[in-house]
Amino acid sequence: MSPAAQRVAIIGGGPAGLMAAESLSGHAVQVDVFDAMPSVGRKFLMAGRGGLNLTHSEPAGPFLARYGARAPQVAPWLETLDAAGLREWAHGLGIQTFVGSSGRVFPEEMKAAPLLRAWLARLRARGVRLHMRHRWLGWPAGSQPRAAALRFDTPEGGQTYAADAVVLALGGGSWARLGSDGAWMAGLRAHGIEVAPLRPANCGFDVAWSDHFRERNAGLPVKSVAMACETAAGERLARQGEFVISETGIEGSLVYALSAPLRDRIEAAGEATAMLDLLPDWPGEKVLAAVTHPRGARSMSSHLQSRLGLKGVKAGLLRECATAEDFRDPARLGLRIKALPLILTRPRPVDEAISTAGGVSFDALTPGLMLRSAPGVFCAGEMLDWEAPTGGYLLTACMASGVAAASGVMDFLAAGRPGQELDG
Repeated sequence: MSPAAQRVAIIGGGPAGLMAAESLSGHAVQVDVFDAMPSVGRKFLMAGRGGLNLTHSEPAGPFLARYGARAPQVAPWLETLDAAGLREWAHGLGIQTFVGSSGRVFPEEMKAAPLLRAWLARLRARGVRLHMRHRWLGWPAGSQPRAAALRFDTPEGGQTYAADAVVLALGGGSWARLGSDGAWMAGLRAHGIEVAPLRPANCGFDVAWSDHFRERNAGLPVKSVAMACETAAGERLARQGEFVISETGIEGSLVYALSAPLRDRIEAAGEATAMLDLLPDWPGEKVLAAVTHPRGARSMSSHLQSRLGLKGVKAGLLRECATAEDFRDPARLGLRIKALPLILTRPRPVDEAISTAGGVSFDALTPGLMLRSAPGVFCAGEMLDWEAPTGGYLLTACMASGVAAASGVMDFLAAGRPGQELDG
């Protein structure tokens, strides 16, 4: 590396920051990654504890649609690194992948640690320098945000770093103990940068369970069900899968898949209704026939178990959410089994969410992900105002945004003067 080589600072050692570092390391620039934690990729490792869901095998069109209103902004990122490209990248690190029955893509070992180790080894071999326990302090009040004036709090005291460009990849606001605490938001706002409030995404929701139901069912999975809700625009969304009863409400993959419209509905109306189909593989007429079949002296609970196999936590949910009038009318009860209203009162707090919505507004950014008001300062990853469901979509776009930001950095450096890329 030439002593005169241009220097790029990456602040944040998550997937977006590390992918930006990797992309930049292929050019004649010195790349330094700074992170406040003792090691990089902590949230990445935590997310992979139950099996690292790297991406999804879904076709490009449906894949892009998972980003909802932000699909137009995310589309250019996926042009730089899509699901197939991410699998090839992992293979290049010696990590083979496979497609699960759900279409999700996992490393063969299912773990995040081997991939992260191989990734960091390659970054170091390419000259990327990692600086741990370096908490970025932002820019002083009244100063112009710029790459050439980076200040850090470290175990050795305050340090400064002058860069030709910087990529901020500071994460959202969930799992603060792993480094994503959203503390950067106030500093950016203080410098006039438009930032949308952070909101929980891929989150659980509170339900006003009765003590009786909570004591008997908290912690139990609810399998083979469907859940539906309405968006603010009146569109009906439905997914099939499973979720978990928690002490405070519901959580799990099926809930996360619909968390954005459910959260938005609560914000607009004060509560949201998730409609449960307890027997999604049973046609409605078959359920109705079974429930209305004469039951003799049997209790309704015994009748439902005998005719429909409805028992355990599903039977508990029916008893919890259906009315006394429903149980007195077998025809109404049959309809409730296929459309059981579950009232959600609020999302769980941001720090409990898997990810967050909100962050740096796309209006504040150029197409190359540079802050319009701060030439040479780029943003990537979850700190931008977008969201995606679990299933590999969130991680894919985070990493792709890192590639996109790195490309913006190189265009900026090649231009040779601040502002060249502002309207690119």
